[in-house]
Amino acid sequence: MTTLDCITPPASCRVVGISAPAIVRKRLLALGFVPGSAIEAVRAAPLGDPVEYRIRGYCISLRKEDARLISVTSGGA
Repeated sequence: MTTLDCITPPASCRVVGISAPAIVRKRLLALGFVPGSAIEAVRAAPLGDPVEYRIRGYCISLRKEDARLISVTSGGA
């Protein structure tokens, strides 16, 4: 198990859990980062931050500091 910030594009993984303060956790859950969801790392910005992820049919960019709060396992979709 690792965190989402360690997944480099192109790769995929699955959400295991979120270890964040309540308000940030609530926001990430609302964005679709619920346990069991498949995530695909699509591409990174030229300097590596933020990274674009595809989850539940849409794309979202997360900063590494936010991605570090999401625990994942390799082998997604």
